[in-house]
Amino acid sequence: MKRMLEVALGIVTGIGGFLEAGSLATAAQAGSEFRFDLIWAVIVGAVCLAFLVEMAGRLSAISKHTIPDALRERFGIRFFVVSLIIMELVMFLVMATELGGVAIALELASGVSYRWWALPVGFLAWILLWKGTFGLIEKGVSVLGLVTLAFVVGAIHLHPPMADVVRGALPRPPAHDPARYWFLAVSILGASISPYLFAFYSAGAVEDKWDVSHLTINRITAGLGMGFGGIVAIGALIVAAIVFHPLDIQVDSFMQLPLLLTGAFGRVGFVLFVASLGIACFGAAQEIALTAAYMLAQGLGWRWSENLPPAVDARFSLSYTVLIPLAAIPAAAGVDILKLTNISMVLSAASLPVIVAPLLILMNDRRYVRDYGNGWFSNTVVALITALAFVLAIVSFPLLVKGGG
Repeated sequence: MKRMLEVALGIVTGIGGFLEAGSLATAAQAGSEFRFDLIWAVIVGAVCLAFLVEMAGRLSAISKHTIPDALRERFGIRFFVVSLIIMELVMFLVMATELGGVAIALELASGVSYRWWALPVGFLAWILLWKGTFGLIEKGVSVLGLVTLAFVVGAIHLHPPMADVVRGALPRPPAHDPARYWFLAVSILGASISPYLFAFYSAGAVEDKWDVSHLTINRITAGLGMGFGGIVAIGALIVAAIVFHPLDIQVDSFMQLPLLLTGAFGRVGFVLFVASLGIACFGAAQEIALTAAYMLAQGLGWRWSENLPPAVDARFSLSYTVLIPLAAIPAAAGVDILKLTNISMVLSAASLPVIVAPLLILMNDRRYVRDYGNGWFSNTVVALITALAFVLAIVSFPLLVKGGG
């Protein structure tokens, strides 16, 4: 029964944690501009994430190493420092978008500008990390994030043409504006396969003291959790395609997005959207803050655990204490959160090779995974993901210039 509860909570975490500012914004933009044509990108992102998350959990359960710890030990401090700098910069930008997303949700609810909410939101995120435990961060906010299932219910309620939806699951050349199409595809992949997600998952496996007996739970959690999370993102894309595309509305502000659910649920939809945006972004911001602190502490050999009092792992706690208020500054300064979201998602996609390629090597190193390394099928899939990561890194910046607006 305890193991079944762990599986259920893992799946809930995957659903509640998948849709955040990046996934929601890119899905809405894709649906409004290209109807159902970019559903395939969400599917590819969810499948890739499921494989990477499963490997991250397996690595930690078998070796008792987190990804940053193993990177430093296996590839040396110089490689780790380069990876660390890249990842910390990307996580800083992504966290800024998530805190901005919460602030925008509060503006929608109160009428007070998001600029005034940014620092209080950052303080609330910090105090929960300072006082909370890993279980609260991992599962507590994610359970509340199940409100995002409203996008799936809304998509069903709006009766999308299933033949067109199915066609959208298959990649095909765009009918118009190829630069924008591929920019959004890369943004969706960057939002779906964010490196912080499997770095956070790896740390969580160590925090929860996983061992060989958890490998089945790990596979189920990775597959079903990320799969259902992808369905939520597809639901948001479908709703945007039905609500925005016929009206030729191009999403250029988060303030337009409440229309997604008001079209399906009326005034209740506004409340559901505000709750979805606020809770999902708040949970993501906390996970990113923890992951940034984890990477520093694990890679540099500091004592770390969200379950320890801050006085016991002071450098770990200081890391997120410094990072959170810094990440709140862009929203407080009035930066366009949607544009920042698009930029951060592209950069997230571009950063994938520094984690994915080394992870593939680690999953075939018997010193870390013993007899539980990747088989030929997993190696083939992850080799394809690695190739995709390098392609994304190459095309991200040109597409940002040509198709990013």
